[in-house]
Amino acid sequence: MNDKLLHFLGIARRAGKLSLGNDAAIEAMRKGYTKLLLLASDLSPRTAGGVRSAAEDEDVVLVEANATMDEISMALGKRTGVIAVNDAGFAKKLLALCTAETAGAKE
Repeated sequence: MNDKLLHFLGIARRAGKLSLGNDAAIEAMRKGYTKLLLLASDLSPRTAGGVRSAAEDEDVVLVEANATMDEISMALGKRTGVIAVNDAGFAKKLLALCTAETAGAKE
């Protein structure tokens, strides 16, 4: 099911609407660019904690994607577990895809 999510992440990357990696994502959040923050499901607790804290400070929506760092790497061409979405349209669609996956997994 996360094929749609990964495909759409690839489109957003090609459009230049993502900041990839911990440092780049935090910088984009602090500058006010980030509309949504996605975390890989296998991100280390230490990294996730730091990013969660920064997201709370900047009032950015944070979602754990149903995708591992390896899966994200295959879709984006860069190994990362932290993705800042810097476009409202892409953020809305990716949030909907993440929410749909979570709802599907609970059923």
